[in-house]
Amino acid sequence: MRIFRRILLTVVIPCGVLFAGGYWIAPIALSFYAAKTAPAAVNVVPVDLADHSVSQAAGLRLSYVGYDFEVPWSDLDQTQTRLYPQDRAEKNEAVLTFRSGLKVTIIAVPARQFVRDFSSDFSVGPHIVNTSFGRGGVPSDYVVASNIYNFSPATMHYWSLSPQVHYREDVMLSMKSMLPGSAEHGIFNLQNAGYRGFQQGNPQVRQDTLLLNLYSDDGSVQIKFSQKDYRNPAGVTQAEINRVVQSLQRRAVLENPTAIAQK
Repeated sequence: MRIFRRILLTVVIPCGVLFAGGYWIAPIALSFYAAKTAPAAVNVVPVDLADHSVSQAAGLRLSYVGYDFEVPWSDLDQTQTRLYPQDRAEKNEAVLTFRSGLKVTIIAVPARQFVRDFSSDFSVGPHIVNTSFGRGGVPSDYVVASNIYNFSPATMHYWSLSPQVHYREDVMLSMKSMLPGSAEHGIFNLQNAGYRGFQQGNPQVRQDTLLLNLYSDDGSVQIKFSQKDYRNPAGVTQAEINRVVQSLQRRAVLENPTAIAQK
């Protein structure tokens, strides 16, 4: 009997240690490793804009993919305008090219598309997204995005004994790691009369891309300023970005997506 107990203890104790290591210790170690190897942008969280000025330069009022907005530039090359998808009558993306070399892309995104993409990319059911972000209800795209943007390694619960906590934070870290490199230079809160969102990139640092995501209950808009070939040494300014953001509104009735009116 004593021999049997010794054998049992020799087997059970190491197995218990291995189980505990796999169930509790491994997720803790992996959390530390994931945070250490994540790109620098994961440490950046949104702050309010310091510059709320709006450019008053002569420009254009544009209508594309169901939205009206103004740009403080008047050198749009309409022959280079591209609408996507090319094989569908209904377009949700417009790429606008200016003679200065600046490109502005505007993409219309259906409501809750961000949540659906989140569920699909990370193979989690909508109920998990609702539980993690909705606080008992169905979260909006803005709520999910805000949680991700405001998440950082500094907020992680490294020593939690709950595998569910580590799983949720690992997913959040993975999502935030997908932000473009421009986010390293700043993430800023944006808001107008009908939209709330975020700006990735600081115009004071000349970057190839500045990315905006604006959310509403009716749908979201992504706006990208591509200035790799922009010949203006100053680049796009915050006042110019603010002009686009503050003028953005959804059209009540979809009209010709290429309609342009001089401002």
